[in-house]
Amino acid sequence: MTETLDTQPVRNYDIEELKRLDMAHHLHPFTDTKALGKEGGARVVTRAEGCYLYDGDGNKMLDGMAGLWCVNVGYGRAELAEAAYRQMLELPYYNTFFKSATPPVIELSAKVSSLMGDEFNHLFYSNSGSEANDTVIRLVRQYWNLMGKPYKKTIISRWNAYHGSTVASASLGGMKGMHKQADLPIPGITHVMQPHWFDNAEEGESKEDFGKRAAHAIEQRILELGPDNIAAFIGEPIQGAGGVVIPPSTYWPEVQRICEKYDLLLIADEVICGFGRTGSWFGHQTLGIKPDLVPMAKGMSSGYLPISAVAVSDKITKVLIDKGGEFTHGYTYSGHPAACAVALKNIEIMEREHLVEKVRDETGPYLAEKLATLADHPLVGEVRTLGLLGAVEICKDKKTRQRFADVGKVGTMCRDHIMKLNTVSRACGDTMVVSPPLIIEKEQIDDLVAALRQALDATAADVEKLGL
Repeated sequence: MTETLDTQPVRNYDIEELKRLDMAHHLHPFTDTKALGKEGGARVVTRAEGCYLYDGDGNKMLDGMAGLWCVNVGYGRAELAEAAYRQMLELPYYNTFFKSATPPVIELSAKVSSLMGDEFNHLFYSNSGSEANDTVIRLVRQYWNLMGKPYKKTIISRWNAYHGSTVASASLGGMKGMHKQADLPIPGITHVMQPHWFDNAEEGESKEDFGKRAAHAIEQRILELGPDNIAAFIGEPIQGAGGVVIPPSTYWPEVQRICEKYDLLLIADEVICGFGRTGSWFGHQTLGIKPDLVPMAKGMSSGYLPISAVAVSDKITKVLIDKGGEFTHGYTYSGHPAACAVALKNIEIMEREHLVEKVRDETGPYLAEKLATLADHPLVGEVRTLGLLGAVEICKDKKTRQRFADVGKVGTMCRDHIMKLNTVSRACGDTMVVSPPLIIEKEQIDDLVAALRQALDATAADVEKLGL
């Protein structure tokens, strides 16, 4: 290359024309397009570096969400762009069908397996977390068919879980609004309560007792439907889009026991938690879960190119290989060589810079300490963190944990206020969540928490003014 990628000149854009074209031709995901038009159109982000985004209006924004929970090594990494460039010159694309493979997909498979421990030695590739969870359904059904138990079909998930946006993955998820729009879920999927103490605990119930009760909801559903009909349980180690729901310490051990008792496969959805976010390479390692299937995406390439995978335990691969013959499933871009090359380089950067250890020992504890200072705010009912995941619960009455009547309205107000402060956080209902790049420094955490406090103050003033 004649010049390094990080010295490329910044392009000049006609931002108003881009906004016009965007409204004329682009349907945004999870967006009320009519409302967006009334607000003047989208914010056009033109470049990024480290933990910061820059938009076409000249604003520099601290990205407290790492894109969509994914830019773990931060923006502007020339090494990742160069890895893609070199691979595209050598072999820009070939498929992994027809008894073929490429060096990057082979090397990445071995590397990720080495991060997961002895029980996981095979990966199946796709392009997004949604596709990874579609693949999970196929793997679960094929496994039980080959085991001579074709009646074990139903997968138990949780309300307010998020497992993707395709028909199958949105069905696995427990977002009722998504179900309503698309006539979901599909057959063979059922949902139980989420382990969210703040919203679901009974009066006087400890977090430990609540965790057991939430786990027992799974057992109750198994008994209702019959153990011979239940194939698996799926759960994010920490629910991300559901509001960074960190289960009580009693929850996952009990879930593990229940799955083993009734012969269920256990699926740990690591699309958000994977690749360092919780202070271990994977969230199931942090929480002591022993899953059979592990879908992953996002932090795998730090979002630089689309890639996802399902890590398949030896217990399952032995059956698939010995009894299954051809597994008639796959995607055109499964194991895309450029995406795999970027993911390999991404993991190399994380190891070289000790980012997982940094989250575990330094920035994770520091975020917990600083975010906890918001607990004294009159709108804040609870603050919780694990690694570089954090949540601030907004409520009407701190003592009783009473929500505002129109859930999501006040959270959206707070989200809008923090965006005006050129800081990116997200409102999941009335829960403000953060998930910054793993490279974030303590000073930037200070800035993030200070912006959250200012946004909460402005929101409290709005609540009082509107009489909410």
